[in-house]
Amino acid sequence: MARPLTLHEDRLFPVEPAARGVARRLYGAVKDLPIISPHGHTDPSWFALNEPFSNATELFLAPDHYLYRMLYSQGIPLEALGVPSRAGMSSADPRKAWRIFAENQHLFRGTPSSMWLAHVFGAVFGFTEALSAETADDYYDAINEKLASDAFRPRALFDRFKIEALATTEGPQESLDHHAAIRRSGWGGKVITAYRPDPVIDCEHEQFQDALARFGEITGKDVMSWDGYLDAHRVRRQQFMEAGATSTDHGHPTARTADLPRAEAERLFQTVISGKASAAEAEMFRAQMLTEMARMSLDDGLVMQIHPGSFRNHNKLIFDRYGRDKGADIPTQTEYVHALKPLLDRFGNERNLTVILFTLDETSYSRELAPLAGHYPILRLGPSWWFHDSPEGMRRFREQTTETAGFYNTVGFNDDTRAFLSIPARHDVARRIDCGFLARLVTEHRLDEEEARELAVDLAYNLPRRAYKLDRPATAPLAEAV
Repeated sequence: MARPLTLHEDRLFPVEPAARGVARRLYGAVKDLPIISPHGHTDPSWFALNEPFSNATELFLAPDHYLYRMLYSQGIPLEALGVPSRAGMSSADPRKAWRIFAENQHLFRGTPSSMWLAHVFGAVFGFTEALSAETADDYYDAINEKLASDAFRPRALFDRFKIEALATTEGPQESLDHHAAIRRSGWGGKVITAYRPDPVIDCEHEQFQDALARFGEITGKDVMSWDGYLDAHRVRRQQFMEAGATSTDHGHPTARTADLPRAEAERLFQTVISGKASAAEAEMFRAQMLTEMARMSLDDGLVMQIHPGSFRNHNKLIFDRYGRDKGADIPTQTEYVHALKPLLDRFGNERNLTVILFTLDETSYSRELAPLAGHYPILRLGPSWWFHDSPEGMRRFREQTTETAGFYNTVGFNDDTRAFLSIPARHDVARRIDCGFLARLVTEHRLDEEEARELAVDLAYNLPRRAYKLDRPATAPLAEAV
């Protein structure tokens, strides 16, 4: 017999009755606020073309590394789940892949994925029975039927989810055609881009040389010279701003920065583009480019995000067969105090520059990140990220950073997801956790309830909107895409 699918109205709230009552009232002030999604990885073609999503497997399972990494850990091959490989789209039968997913729902018990899926299945699709082996085909058919309707096209869901702004992420070698199409369409949804220059900065990236060549073609600059290379970044950043970008994003292995003399930086650049850089030289170049990107952000106003500390593509077999971003990225220890000092020595006291720091190393919250953000004007703390985008991860973040950095040196929540339909679920979890945390402070008489209500609204809406400058119009209409 199928289990009921329930979304308890008090989920994630404190157990203690007084705190739970406060959390309910605070949540009432934020639950219907518009969603600000300032950093993510959804596909802009969805909103440009507004075509129906194909089927349940290709929408939910095949692109979501949170889901298939768990299944893979239990011995289920990725090819059986519809995950595309380097050879192209999977030949797996989508219905069979969905059945495997449904039969293994027990693997997700207690995980954030379980909560997100329950929210999507219940609140978005209206299911009242849980996904299981017994309900797999009913789910698959009902989801596919709804996906074929106009109400479940990407733009309709965007509007239904009350998304005020959503940022995708593109590299400097990528086209912005879809963003241009969105702007031309007349649709009112705000879908913007973010500048992710890693492919033309990280010479250890397997696409570096090809991306660098394309970078030069798009910008018309001599990217094989240091000055031309830097000018190409400036040109591309401006083009991204014309597509609505308000931020850059840097996914480096570490948070290391450098501030080399010009001649030394130029020599290092020539070594990097020659293909002969050692691992240490590649790391130094990435470090120098964080400082160069900060300098450019001070000039053009783009907010700078640093997402360090992931050992990407740890599983060589999976990387060789399936490529990047297939659930095999592993957190590493990350140091910030010494790593960021060259950048902070140069720009740390500027008031017209914002650098948002993220971490996968929670041990750095109270020891390094909160003290840094609690002092330097340019620094803000990004929310719990990736493996820590979870109820306990969010609580740990607030507990370990608030006393030193406060709330207003953080930037609220961003979902950082490819899974479009989970965006409302993720924001709902963050709002509930923050309301619970604030309720505890109220019941401990550390805040009054009106202060907590103002804070709840700021954390859910005002802080991300302000930090990412999302009230700023695009610099110019996109006459033609590049």
